[in-house]
Amino acid sequence: MARRRCLRSLRLWPALAAALLAACTALPLPELKPPLPPAWRNAPGPSAGQPPAPDLHDWWRAFDDPQLAALVDRALAGNLDLAQAAERFRASRLLERHAMDKYRPELKADTNDVINPDTTASYFIVGFDALWELPLFGAAGGTHRIARGDLDAAAADVRSARVSLVAEVVRCWIELRSAQRQEQLLAAIRDADARRLQLLQVRGKLQLAAPEALAAAEARLAQDEGALSAPRQAINAIAQQLAVLLGQAEPDPAWLQPGAQPRLGPWKLASVPADLLRTQPRIAQAEADVLRAAGELDISRAEILPHIGIGTSLQWSVNIARNHRARTGEGIFSLGPVIDIPLFDWGQRVARKHANDHQLRAAVLAYRQAVLQGVAETETALGDLHQLGLRETAAKQAADALGRGVAAVRERATLKLASGLDVQDNLVEQQRAELELVSARAAHDLAYVALYKALGGAPLPPGDDPATTGQLPRSTP
Repeated sequence: MARRRCLRSLRLWPALAAALLAACTALPLPELKPPLPPAWRNAPGPSAGQPPAPDLHDWWRAFDDPQLAALVDRALAGNLDLAQAAERFRASRLLERHAMDKYRPELKADTNDVINPDTTASYFIVGFDALWELPLFGAAGGTHRIARGDLDAAAADVRSARVSLVAEVVRCWIELRSAQRQEQLLAAIRDADARRLQLLQVRGKLQLAAPEALAAAEARLAQDEGALSAPRQAINAIAQQLAVLLGQAEPDPAWLQPGAQPRLGPWKLASVPADLLRTQPRIAQAEADVLRAAGELDISRAEILPHIGIGTSLQWSVNIARNHRARTGEGIFSLGPVIDIPLFDWGQRVARKHANDHQLRAAVLAYRQAVLQGVAETETALGDLHQLGLRETAAKQAADALGRGVAAVRERATLKLASGLDVQDNLVEQQRAELELVSARAAHDLAYVALYKALGGAPLPPGDDPATTGQLPRSTP
């Protein structure tokens, strides 16, 4: 009979061990279930003869602009916002590496001088106390999750700073070159209207032009002069902003020299919605928030249960008042378990646990919302890119057609079949069409920037991902 009871008790040990292990481990992470569409609705389909898509890591090279590529490299090396995010990541990485140190044995040493009231004895006491709190009931897993969530959030901040920096540099360069081209065209329109005014003044002297026509031409020329202030103001402001992005006080003189406007070549989007989860900093930040909220829940659950540890103490005393005698000492040693059981604040701890459970649910919902917003931004950017591409094509056709018209009018003027005024009027119309082409091309280029900013600035290669390798920009002194 006793043997049967012994066998039954032995059978209970695995179940008790499994229950204790389950109580000591962290709760499983909730399933995020990102609400992703099966494919991009506004993505362009493949077409025959279309070149391969540009490298998503260096997406700005699709403009084929060496100056822009050099600016991006300089910004990544010298931008102060990116350097700040990198330093914060390094700080989080150091804390994450030592997050579990709190569960290692602690050793404290102290001294004390005790004097008896009758001054017959004075003791010098040296003590050593050691405590090792066992990370039970999910406390260790929760601590690790919080530290890892902080590290992932810092890595997401680095990615966000990098994405914003590259997008801003590319945007500034597009707007700078576009403003410079607009200044050139507006100056050409001013010169054409000035030539037109001269021709009208000659006709006015011959009584062949009405005074109101001369007045309208003078007003038109004055308006042309005023229109030049807008691109010049934009050039100055954008150059200064570009200097700040690169971490320098003054713009480079080379930036102020007009150059070709960046032009986006043919492209296609080959990535799928799953790529968005690996590249969007906001989604990565939301995922890190879920991990931290799960860690907080694990910690609050462990706070409800007793804290169990092992403590030891060694006290050694010497009577230093016996100056004329040999000094003797006594030592006391103790070792045993340490149990901290919540009693009067147990209800508050339970409430904190339930509150953290709601916080975790909120973090999961925030993650799903971030995915929805990321998908919506990407779809919107894809649609804008397509429509603005059509606008650029139409503007190019209009400018080309008016260019052919100017050539025809000039040929007719050579044959004395058209006047100089006709040439200047057609030239102004053609240059205004060029202005519309500059605006359409800049809008198309900026839509491309917005697309890859919505995608998270394209995926980072393994060697550049701070979340896995910790490789970051060089510290700024």
